[in-house]
Amino acid sequence: MLNKAKKVDIIFSPYSTAPYQVLKEHHKENNKAEVIDRILKSGLRGRGGAGFPTGLKWKFAAEQQGDIKYVICNADEGEPGTFKDRKLLTEVPRKVISGMAICAWVTGSTKGVIYLRREYKYLIKGLEKELDIYKQHAKEIGLNFDISIFLGAGAYVCGEETALIESMEGKRGEPRNKPPFPIQKGYLGYPTVVNNVETFASANMICRIGADEYRKLGTDDQHGSKLFSISGDSPKEGVHELELGMTLEAFVAEFGDGDTKAVQVGGVAGFCIPRKDFKSAVIGEGNTTGSSTMVFNSTRSMYNVLHNYLEFYAEESCGQCTPCRIGCQQLLKGIEAVKTGKKSPEYLNQLLKLADTMRITSKCGLGQSVTNSFSSIVNNFREEMIY
Repeated sequence: MLNKAKKVDIIFSPYSTAPYQVLKEHHKENNKAEVIDRILKSGLRGRGGAGFPTGLKWKFAAEQQGDIKYVICNADEGEPGTFKDRKLLTEVPRKVISGMAICAWVTGSTKGVIYLRREYKYLIKGLEKELDIYKQHAKEIGLNFDISIFLGAGAYVCGEETALIESMEGKRGEPRNKPPFPIQKGYLGYPTVVNNVETFASANMICRIGADEYRKLGTDDQHGSKLFSISGDSPKEGVHELELGMTLEAFVAEFGDGDTKAVQVGGVAGFCIPRKDFKSAVIGEGNTTGSSTMVFNSTRSMYNVLHNYLEFYAEESCGQCTPCRIGCQQLLKGIEAVKTGKKSPEYLNQLLKLADTMRITSKCGLGQSVTNSFSSIVNNFREEMIY
């Protein structure tokens, strides 16, 4: 447990062509199993929010049969308060692209796609230049892996990997039933690895510094460092790379304004942690691997915060499953009714039960995660929901 927010410099460390040198060295050694084992041993989990072990995903994909496989970089980044993927694609795109290429090599994939958030359209020109540079390095080592860019249409739900694949296929962006999982049957029915921008950049650095060095950072539950998009009532807003394992108390001491009453960890899909729990709450243990970290001081109404979250969820629900489609609307109407006195304060207990039901019955992570922010805010700031 870290009693101080420890800043590290792994992902944004200086580089020139070094990321592609990592690719070339591993390709020359031609030991794909060793690379997968290194990622497994590092304990790296997906940095997009779901937190699935990256090495395990790559291992399963490598075991799939077939001449055509895909690697997709999820750069949809639609989580409110998240902007670290944009920084990665702007400042260290070669680490991301090299990470994709390493993944492709060890899994036997020949085609790659960067699924780019539509609001990031202005990044395309720079990314295309970087892809031209990548092609030169890939040609030198005889790596048959082409990468293209696909522009999303602005739907939050398409950050979910199967909804992302559906939209790439020209369909409505809605989550698929699982199984089969994308590594079994993904884009166009072929085995597909979908990882977040930061995950690929981290994988590249693990291949460079080694799994043991990476595991020195973090906790038993979450190894390594993490990029945090910090916003809200903080004098140090921006993207910061920190070691996982710090207490919220340490985080607030570094990034708070001296009057922090709550921190939303992991974006709207994460948990809102109140001041009374700052000492015991550890970032990286039982928390989402999402990036957005919003700081709220005593001037903020947590009712307004929750209201904004629920408006967002109600707007972004794809409407495919009833628990999420109706549930988000009812939670929003419910807190409004309690606030205006149309419903008694006890009605919040019914809404908490509804949120818990949504967690169990919703089809994808959008509806399943509503209960995280809803329950943590209602339970910890109930008086603000009423008066």
